[in-house]
Amino acid sequence: MAAHTYTASLSKSQGRAGYSVIFRHPARKDESTGKFGLRVRRGLNTREGTEAERLRDQLNELLKEDRYHDPSARAEAERRFDPLVVDIFFDKMVPEELDFRNIRDEAIPLPESKADGYRSVLLLGTTGAGKTTLVRQIIGTDPLNERFPSTSTAKTTVHDTEIVMDDGNWRAVVTFVPSDEAREYLTECISAAALAAAKGADDSTILRRLLSHVNQRFRFNYILGNGPTLKGTDFDEDDEDEDPEEDTSLFADDESSEIDLGITNEVLMQALATLKQTTLRLSEGLRNDMVANGERDERVIDELFEEKLDDLLQNDEAFHEIADALMDEIEKRFDLLPKGKITRTRQGWPSVWTGEWASDERKDFIKAIAPFSSNYAPLFGRLLTPLVNGVRVAGPFRPSWNGGTVPKLVLLDGEGMGHTPKSSSAVSTTVSKRIESADAVLLVDNATQPMQAAPLAAMREVVATGNARKLILAFTHFDEVQGDNLPTASSKAQHVLASAENVLSAFGEELGPYAERALRNRLEQARFFLANLQQPLTPDTAAGKRTIQQFVKLFEAIDGVIEKPQSAVARPVYDRTELVLVITGAAEGFHAGWLPRLGLKNIPGIAKEHWTRVKALTRRLATGMADEYDTLQPVADLRKELRDRIYVFVQNPTEWEGPEPTDDQRQTTYDSLADNISRRLLGLASRRLWRQRIREWQSAYDKRGTGSSFVRARIIDQDIYEAAAAVPDITASPDRNQFLRDVVAEVEKAIGEVNAKLA
Repeated sequence: MAAHTYTASLSKSQGRAGYSVIFRHPARKDESTGKFGLRVRRGLNTREGTEAERLRDQLNELLKEDRYHDPSARAEAERRFDPLVVDIFFDKMVPEELDFRNIRDEAIPLPESKADGYRSVLLLGTTGAGKTTLVRQIIGTDPLNERFPSTSTAKTTVHDTEIVMDDGNWRAVVTFVPSDEAREYLTECISAAALAAAKGADDSTILRRLLSHVNQRFRFNYILGNGPTLKGTDFDEDDEDEDPEEDTSLFADDESSEIDLGITNEVLMQALATLKQTTLRLSEGLRNDMVANGERDERVIDELFEEKLDDLLQNDEAFHEIADALMDEIEKRFDLLPKGKITRTRQGWPSVWTGEWASDERKDFIKAIAPFSSNYAPLFGRLLTPLVNGVRVAGPFRPSWNGGTVPKLVLLDGEGMGHTPKSSSAVSTTVSKRIESADAVLLVDNATQPMQAAPLAAMREVVATGNARKLILAFTHFDEVQGDNLPTASSKAQHVLASAENVLSAFGEELGPYAERALRNRLEQARFFLANLQQPLTPDTAAGKRTIQQFVKLFEAIDGVIEKPQSAVARPVYDRTELVLVITGAAEGFHAGWLPRLGLKNIPGIAKEHWTRVKALTRRLATGMADEYDTLQPVADLRKELRDRIYVFVQNPTEWEGPEPTDDQRQTTYDSLADNISRRLLGLASRRLWRQRIREWQSAYDKRGTGSSFVRARIIDQDIYEAAAAVPDITASPDRNQFLRDVVAEVEKAIGEVNAKLA
């Protein structure tokens, strides 16, 4: 794979007791250059120089002998070399997918809903709607002294939080993102900081870019602190906004002295200085080589400059040394893991942490999980929250207003839906799968404002997948609904409902009358108004009493969600030709949405995505890390286009065989069909657009040099999207119409599972 022979070297960074090994891997591709020779840095888990040298020498033997540069040679290598050396060398040579939810299941199994009388509830809502505050009220945690789960006005929950309410001891299991994924986000932050430096940004802006990822998913300032105070630094603008004088005794930790933020700040300032020097060195004269002609050309020059500079940075050793130093500081925080069972990779990176406490040790339990879930500002520099991809806890959570009873609930909370620009936007494939598996979907929305695009997108997903029966709506901030024309709680409720009902007719126009019918039914039967959630609820006040009553009814609604009903005796018949037209429209809609985002066509209202975001998307699909990047969700987009149009198609059979069904029977049949079809469409979209085209995604990501962003966009459009979801054509080749045949086949299978017919 590579003619060059690489050698490994040892590293022992400041403040770290153990040695690390650095080498270029002959059989792994460096995604930043598209060439083999990926730079790898791994811990050796030893403080002894002699032992570190022994391991380095063994690694050099593996690097020297070509016969080991194939994954199939691992068994032979294990017979000759230290297991740690083998693990370091063969790690990631074969891509692997980790099922983190299954890992958490092994530690704390989720109760069986039917057998154990439990209900699983998925919470969805716009960032800042009060979703996590509502969870606090359900599980009965104190908002001042316990702060679990964490809340904020901005995006707070960036990992899965699963809460099992039972009568057992307190238990917790935490799974962590792999080290490579954490480093990937870190290098994206370093690149963003470098580009800011190249544009003349001040130190505070560069440091902010370095410590907080652009999509707020990875806030490294939670782990490393905000750094030294610099003029203009303002990290608090989008973080915790609670009173800093509140009680922090619960979070006091004697071990916290092991983290010297002064040393961390020195590392950050050195990284800042090195980054500025490196950026200046690499960018000097770069822009002068690009001649701009007019305003339009100037914008093109800016993009070409950024891409070329980023390419140079990724190939510069100083860039990787900055990442090494920051990763060392991050790994120091693992020394503060609370008592419990820790499973680590052979390189020392934690993969799973578990703990258990007696039922009367609630305070110890809350204290132990704080580093994994908190966003509390006084703890910045000691938190692990951004490195966590899932937290599952179980125990006797008792809301004080519920008479001491532990509800049989499993609460599934996740990342807020953000401020989606359009109500027709797709929700992520992860959310789609969770909607399908949950018993109930609790959509949380702010009662003080009209329903925004994100909750509307969630409602579209729920109804168009045949899961409307699961939908429950909770309107928070009800105490803030005020007006001279709203003197009573009843008038306020009607005001909120009127605002919600305004959007339902739009659903009818876009998704058909039965979509509107299903949503109106849920709005009438399963909507609740919750006030003062940020405070302990007591029946001593009228507002507190009303909210408690609403919670009691909310629990009844969750328990009353019915299983998937049986289809009607009557049999709907559908026209195959009409289905072909529907699929054609879906393919056209998918391409129309992506061409302007890739910069290949100008369409008013759809902006071109920045090249760094498109590149980040290709990176994730090429490596199997994810099928999306932030709001760039090609798999979810294709599935949504098919799902919405086919849902309308389902509501329009050419005829019914058998007795004429009632509206309720029609609704049941349509929902059953939509449920079956949507599940199949998710697998089809993932397979055709991602799994079968990994090489094409890799090719798109590998493009480097001047103009590569345009080449990358062309590959995505022509080699991936056109091949995966070609618009059906009556004169097209069989390969081109394979997408059509695949969709028809999946719909036909789904219809065959229900009492329906495709003629």
